Amino acid sequence: MAKRYRVIKRNGEVAPLEIAKIRKVIQWAAEGLDINPIKLESSLGFHFRNNMTTGEIHETVIETSLRLTSIEEPDWRILAARLKLVDFYKRVHMARGIPYEYRYPSYCATVKSFVAKGIYTPVLLEKYSDKELHKAGQFLKQEYDYDYDYAGISLMIKRYMIEYDDQVIEMPQEALLTIALLIEQNQPSTIRLQRVRDTYTMLARRKISLATPILINLRRPNGNLSSCFITAFDDDTNSIFHTFEQVGQISSGGGGVGVSISRIRSHGARIRNSLGRAGGVVPNIRVVNDIALYFNQGGKRAGAVTVALDSWHLDIEDFLELQTENGDQRRKAYDIFPQVVVTDRFMQAVERGEDWYLFDPHEVRSKYGYELADLWGEEFNTVLNHLYQEVEDGRIELYEKVNAKALYKQIMKVQIETGMPYIAFKDTINRANPNKHIGIIPCTNLCVESYSVVKPSRIGPQRFDGKTLCRDVDPGLVHTCNLVSINMANLEDDELAAICETSVRILDNCIDITEVPVAEGQRHNDLLRTIGVGMMGLADYLARRNIPYAAAVEKAAEIGELFAFHCTAASCLLAEERGAYPLYEGSEWSQGKILCRDRHWFKEHGRLDWEDLFDRIAAHGIRNSHITAIAPNTSSSIVQGCTASVLPIFSKFYIDNNSNGTVPIVPPFIKDKLWHYQESKHIDQRDVVSLVAQLQTWVDTGISMELLFNLNNNLTARDVYETHLLAWKKGCKAIYYTRSIQKNSNLTSQKEECVSCAG
Repeated sequence: MAKRYRVIKRNGEVAPLEIAKIRKVIQWAAEGLDINPIKLESSLGFHFRNNMTTGEIHETVIETSLRLTSIEEPDWRILAARLKLVDFYKRVHMARGIPYEYRYPSYCATVKSFVAKGIYTPVLLEKYSDKELHKAGQFLKQEYDYDYDYAGISLMIKRYMIEYDDQVIEMPQEALLTIALLIEQNQPSTIRLQRVRDTYTMLARRKISLATPILINLRRPNGNLSSCFITAFDDDTNSIFHTFEQVGQISSGGGGVGVSISRIRSHGARIRNSLGRAGGVVPNIRVVNDIALYFNQGGKRAGAVTVALDSWHLDIEDFLELQTENGDQRRKAYDIFPQVVVTDRFMQAVERGEDWYLFDPHEVRSKYGYELADLWGEEFNTVLNHLYQEVEDGRIELYEKVNAKALYKQIMKVQIETGMPYIAFKDTINRANPNKHIGIIPCTNLCVESYSVVKPSRIGPQRFDGKTLCRDVDPGLVHTCNLVSINMANLEDDELAAICETSVRILDNCIDITEVPVAEGQRHNDLLRTIGVGMMGLADYLARRNIPYAAAVEKAAEIGELFAFHCTAASCLLAEERGAYPLYEGSEWSQGKILCRDRHWFKEHGRLDWEDLFDRIAAHGIRNSHITAIAPNTSSSIVQGCTASVLPIFSKFYIDNNSNGTVPIVPPFIKDKLWHYQESKHIDQRDVVSLVAQLQTWVDTGISMELLFNLNNNLTARDVYETHLLAWKKGCKAIYYTRSIQKNSNLTSQKEECVSCAG
């Protein structure tokens, strides 16, 4: 019956519909999958009509395959991906103006063509000979494309493949191989191509996931590869405008930005040489908000900025109202991501229901010489005691007394409404800072997993030196970090050491070839060499091994230690080859500590040969001041075909309605491990906190921990409050989104993730 239909080919020719050709393509796409191709073929007849184009027919087959996808038959989404690739390969060949062949064209010829057109960086031809490019081309395996599911390959093509004249002109394995060549470009010639093969294979087999700036920018001429940045305002006009400029430069380079604003004087504070009063932090935040919108991430999406304020700041209550619907709209900033920075002293006051005082940092600085934003731990407590006494004695002009628990309830109320603010536990973060000898960590980055020492630049007034306008600058440090994530879903237990070693090498190499958008970030890169190896697909790893997520705390400790050990050992190996990071001397590493802990702690809590690693670090140092950080990876996990980060899955099966159409999302092992996947909405979030806290013991920077409270389970505000307290007490460093499922509704307060961190 179907043979009576006529179809219109790409060249405009009209021909009979040939079911045999469709059947052949479907059978090819179904190879190795646990599905019956006849089921798809029998469903197609209902969707054919006369004079369909071959492209419409192809789309019909794909859409029908996607509709067949279910928990019982998840492989239909992979068949749909392979069919999409058939059409994609044709389009790429047409865009390049070369005859279509169902295989990748010559890699060396592709590189030369792309360099000539300005698509690829000329570094490829400067660093590699034709012979080396031909040999590298032999590493490329087209069959790795066939492992993607439909959601993954669609996102890979749309977001990461290079366009030329508004057409996608690059294919996935070309991109990954080119990235590997550039990552390893400065390796010794005797081992360089072997390392290229090693790196490419781990990327192509989806053992390692690159963050977006690396995946998008590395093969293009010029470009920033770093994902995460943190800067800080100082409380003077020159610094404020300089920080605005930094935010714009970083955003335009595709980075996510964290901004500490705690040094800025509060609303109503005195202004030097003026009878006026300051506007506080909110006007500055509104400018940051608009900069993020204007200087967007590579022209593709609004910039992403988290603005952080300490809980002692007099403007904290105004800060909490930035994104609520009520109040003066002129004091709102809906496009930034607010973050509240809390100390142990504050959390203790919350737990005890004690009074808490809010101060103006300018008055404290000018009267007593304390920079409150730079204090944490016992030093902060000592200063706070002094300030409390000064309040009692009537010597402080600007302050407010509030109840700490009431203030925290206000934070939680805003979280239920908007999902934010994020919470950063300042003392926990700084106790684990290996670079205490040079400064403090004021807040977290956009996704709360990456941070290190930050110092605002001191900017002098503009002056004329007789020839040019200039100003004196005491350069600060802008936290700058490169990220990758290990895909635990695709990991065999005996592979972890090698994958950690490659991951650390990838990131250390990227430090030397990136173009950081701000000078203070380049200085940070050069002096501290901060990296962040993370992991994703933990829920898949556990399900594959028949371990329910909520019962995996002990397994998390085992995984965390292996992860920490092999990543630290890899950085030590690089230090032996290339030298320790320049500010190593005086650091906790140089004082005989790993993860800011001494040998005794590891003898008591570790299972691996940490003694030997301590000795090696004592002899050679460490290459990277921070090494591990676990990002949220929401979208990159789709490309990788696994669950996001180290959190439980949101749903065992759901339909994502996006620009690619109606796309089924299914975890990789769902068919055989259905009962071992536990959905976050059905897990007590205290169990999530316990597992993350166990991992945090072994992660030297942070973990993007998102909490999801299902109000259909009769949860109350007290449950949220107690979970937050548990996170603080168990040593979590931050809380990312606090989301809620309202009764009889779906997930609320959903924001798009930071693509820079996530990949």
